Amino acid sequence: MTAELPIAVLGECVADAFVAEPRRSSGDAAPAPLALDVFPGGGPANTAVALARLGTPTHFLGRLSHDVFGRLFASRLAESGVDLGHAVRAAPEPSTLAVADLADDGSADYSFHAQRTADWQWTDAELAAATADPVGCLHTGSLALVRQPGAAAVERLLAGIRERATVSVDPNVRPLLVEPADYRAALPRWCAAADILRLSDDDLAHLRPGATPEEGADAFHADGVPLVVVTLGAEGVLASLDGARVRVPTPPTPVVDTVGAGDSFMAGFLHALRAAGALGGRLDGLTGQQVTEALEFGVRVAAAVVSVRGANPPWAADLAAD
Repeated sequence: MTAELPIAVLGECVADAFVAEPRRSSGDAAPAPLALDVFPGGGPANTAVALARLGTPTHFLGRLSHDVFGRLFASRLAESGVDLGHAVRAAPEPSTLAVADLADDGSADYSFHAQRTADWQWTDAELAAATADPVGCLHTGSLALVRQPGAAAVERLLAGIRERATVSVDPNVRPLLVEPADYRAALPRWCAAADILRLSDDDLAHLRPGATPEEGADAFHADGVPLVVVTLGAEGVLASLDGARVRVPTPPTPVVDTVGAGDSFMAGFLHALRAAGALGGRLDGLTGQQVTEALEFGVRVAAAVVSVRGANPPWAADLAAD
């Protein structure tokens, strides 16, 4: 049964460094050094962690550096229950680093350090080995789909694996690293390969400037993807299944920061679809009720994440206790 197959998440790990309060002794006249609190992150890695913590068997398909950050990533993923048997141990490439400066409303402004890092060096042979075992769904996106040289190999993988698994794509546009025009040029190809497209309202503004979520969904349907999900922050989430719309509100939640919210929402959404037996093929039997229930679970997971600092997804037991 497809409901018993794992979900594979393909993409990058990123060391999220947050600017912290300067640490200095009283009376010290020297300039205070910049202090950073470093947490393991990266959109696909966050989604894999959230899925595993919810109880979904999860394979992480990533290239993990041997540096201090790579060891941090591996520990977090493994401790969350993610299967790392399909990851590549990459040496000597370094890990990707993002430095986040948080605004008063909890939003994050990033600077990235990502040149020639391990995450983008995928080869066709590595991807073939990583996806040799059966999976019900392959979820990918973010920088892994646009950073070369690996992005082209990832696209080729999508075209082949969709014959045996549901394909889910989250563009997660990062304009500081890749021009939005590059995402726009590739998006029709991703939609043609994908069964599910998830994007935020910020992503939509980059990919279809001036379009409403409904207009964006219709354009993406025309390019071939049957299920489009647009997360709208405090305004909730819109899903469009071949043009049939579903909206779900965001539960009232105190926001500490929004880091990892979209990644965790997607984990909750895919977890619920898998539990409903909807993954494994082209979503032909997916119903509006199943979409609604998956959206409702996804926003619960996202709400738990924004109420704490950093991308720290909840465990299944935490949600059960709510």
